[in-house]
Amino acid sequence: MGRRIMVTGCSGAGKSTLARQIGAALDIPVTHLDRLYWRPGWVPAPPEEFRAAVAEAASTDSWVIDGNYSKTFDLRLPFADTVVLLDASRYVCLSRVVRRQLREWGQETQAAGCVSKIDAELVQWIWKWPTRRPLMLRRIAAEAPSARQVLLRSPREVSAFLRGL
Repeated sequence: MGRRIMVTGCSGAGKSTLARQIGAALDIPVTHLDRLYWRPGWVPAPPEEFRAAVAEAASTDSWVIDGNYSKTFDLRLPFADTVVLLDASRYVCLSRVVRRQLREWGQETQAAGCVSKIDAELVQWIWKWPTRRPLMLRRIAAEAPSARQVLLRSPREVSAFLRGL
């Protein structure tokens, strides 16, 4: 298992949870891109600041970085030795997002100053995920051809992956 691991996939697929589990298992730092991107009140970071923060995180020797943010793939994919794509169904992702919302109601969890929420944009993103998946798989194959590419579609596959660490 490599020391530079990118975790990507649909919202609600379990990226942050898996990233934390990988980081704990391998004792390497974890960076959640949502925490770099969002400012208080769900205000996006200026693009140049966000890219600089991602580049800094990806420049270290060992990391787990979770999140999509495809405009920063060029900063992560060339350095990743493992790319994990979580590919849960849209129904699983939607139910997990709803459960997370109920569990974290009124809390700042994804980024400082950003109270957990579900909005139409998030639901639409999840619903359209199956149409985005092929593009993501092509980008990973093209931009990280030497990286170990892992596609995980179920909790059983995620558990087996973690046991293999």
